[in-house]
Amino acid sequence: MADNTTADAASPISGNEKRGKRIQAPRAPRPPRVPVHGVLLLDKPVGLSSNDALIRAKRMLNAPKAGHTGTLDPFATGLLPLCFGEATKFSQDLLEADKTYEAVVHLGVKTDTGDTEGQVIAERAVDVDIAQIEAAMARFRGPISQVPPMHSALKRDGKPLYEYARAGITLEREARDVVIHSLEMLGYQAPMLTIRVTCSKGTYIRVLGEDLGEALGCGAHLNALRRTGVGPLSLQGAMTLEQFDAAGEVEQRKAALLPVDGLLQSFPAVQLPDELARRFLHGQRLPLAKEGVAAPEHSGRVRVYRESDAVLLGTGLLQEYSILAPERLVSTA
Repeated sequence: MADNTTADAASPISGNEKRGKRIQAPRAPRPPRVPVHGVLLLDKPVGLSSNDALIRAKRMLNAPKAGHTGTLDPFATGLLPLCFGEATKFSQDLLEADKTYEAVVHLGVKTDTGDTEGQVIAERAVDVDIAQIEAAMARFRGPISQVPPMHSALKRDGKPLYEYARAGITLEREARDVVIHSLEMLGYQAPMLTIRVTCSKGTYIRVLGEDLGEALGCGAHLNALRRTGVGPLSLQGAMTLEQFDAAGEVEQRKAALLPVDGLLQSFPAVQLPDELARRFLHGQRLPLAKEGVAAPEHSGRVRVYRESDAVLLGTGLLQEYSILAPERLVSTA
């Protein structure tokens, strides 16, 4: 007699399977997130948004807290400092900092977005020489006004401008004051003009390229954009996502981060003895001269360390009569 129970005994079938429903295996639990404090100098690739780049790096570190320090458009590449843990307390400093870019401006072709991601809306002949370009560039050095582009993340009534633009709606925008600290030509092979720009926060290099094209009478759009500097930070030592991933496990990747005070190197340093460090961390204002602590010559923001172990305590404001007031404190100190 045939044994009709063998298959069922070896492979029990649940009621759900009999009804055609697949039972999914339980997901493996995620590893617990671990504290990560530091700064990743990321060399962002083309085609990836700043937020997507942040999410990927955050997953590689299994970090609970992270933020970036100024958006790069998806078509742009270059330096995107990513802050983790306590470093996020100081990310605002980089948002406010000057930026340096290298850009390729395509003369003679205008697009509706001001860059390569848009549709061509006008084409003109390019008949300019280097002397004319230099003369036009001189008009954009120093304080200037820019009208923010419709294809930007600036919000109106809670909605970014690019959403209005995609719906075919153009809104009035007020001009903004920005500063072009330096603007130099790196090369010109018509119709491609390569420039380097150091500028204040809030400057749109796309708009600068478009305005430069208008000043030359031929129009323009941005063909490529690469950020090379943010405040005191540069691309030197920056890593791609692939390099960061290949660095090893989480602990090896953490070793690739700059320390938290990597964001604060432009501020003078103050060293506090242990007792004064304890008082500083409790929010007390300290009379440095009275306590015999060396203070920088000029008032303003300083980075503060505990003298005995060189641990960063945070930032402070050096006030009149060498009074040190706590500003942002590091919880891990």
